[in-house]
Amino acid sequence: MTVCLLLLSVVALTAAVPAPRALTRADWPEREPVVALWVWQCLVATVLLCCVAALVLGAAAVFHTVRDHVFAPAPPAVTAAYDLSAAPVWAAALTVLLACGAAWTTAMLGRELVEARRSRGQVRAQLRERAPDLPAGLPAARGPMLVLEDEYPDAWWMPGHPPQLVVTTGALQRLTDHQLDAVLTHERGHARAHHDWLLHLSTALATGFPRVPLFAHFCEQTHRLVELAADDAASRRCGHLTTALALIELNQHRGVLSCASSRRLLGERVDRLLAPPPRLLRRHRALTTAVAALVPLLPLLITFAPGLTALS
Repeated sequence: MTVCLLLLSVVALTAAVPAPRALTRADWPEREPVVALWVWQCLVATVLLCCVAALVLGAAAVFHTVRDHVFAPAPPAVTAAYDLSAAPVWAAALTVLLACGAAWTTAMLGRELVEARRSRGQVRAQLRERAPDLPAGLPAARGPMLVLEDEYPDAWWMPGHPPQLVVTTGALQRLTDHQLDAVLTHERGHARAHHDWLLHLSTALATGFPRVPLFAHFCEQTHRLVELAADDAASRRCGHLTTALALIELNQHRGVLSCASSRRLLGERVDRLLAPPPRLLRRHRALTTAVAALVPLLPLLITFAPGLTALS
């Protein structure tokens, strides 16, 4: 079991520190944001699986009750292969630390979901005031798209049940039909990929563990990559120039082309749409996706290796 804990620690540290730093320095994620999002999720899953596996093994070594439940269906040879009775002293400290981390992670995820639901409820209440339901007997105003009377140009996707695309009349006046189609495709891209859940997860992990490089970079890159991925979805349907012009029309009053740090991402998105980088070759995309999918299997392989060896 000591070897398993050490190997899990090495894999977790590798995925949490050097891997995200190398990924943030690479230039290919800008060319393939969807693949990059998948790689980031696989790195996070690897670290979380390492922590869960180490927690289960450590708890089984320290607490006999946990050991009886975890290894109850296993043959005696499998239990003996893990050598739980010879657990080092530091295994107890590691188990307590991982248990506290698991509880803190659950609390951060719960808080993020509660705050997101509360914020969404407040926004929906404001929308009901600005766009009230029609009187009884008239057709319902609910639908996949809601138009607000507002000269401020804006458009966003409101997740929930049912999800709605909100567009202001200011946006309708500024945008051409093709540009409006690009905006709608962009927002639908967020909805189809469930980017809101990914943003909640990355925010919760970064808030709970701000000093862990993986979680900090995961949050930062997720907010960036989901926009690039939605831009790509819109540009494939409506064209790069149309999507860039739509982005400028919606954001020029915010200083989209300024050098302010808060607007830097908007400027980068416009530049990327006007001069789109070449995509990776299909085989390179497939290889990267497959390798990333195999990485989270390492903690499982390390955890079950002693038992499988004993059975064979």
